[in-house]
Amino acid sequence: MKKGLEFLGLILLIQGAFAIVRELTDWQLTWGIVQHLDFLHGYELYAGIALVVLSVAVFAAAESSKGG
Repeated sequence: MKKGLEFLGLILLIQGAFAIVRELTDWQLTWGIVQHLDFLHGYELYAGIALVVLSVAVFAAAESSKGG
């Protein structure tokens, strides 16, 4: 369970950081998930920040969980 949460946290962190960097630098790379969700159009920066915060929470949950 711990490794699964750590993997999920890493994916969330990468996607969130990519969304933030993409919005602040106006890169047109398309491998992130945030820009492909139509309902987030105009809110990509906020979604990226939310993903980074969520990843911190998932890492904290992984740290407090038992088992490997």
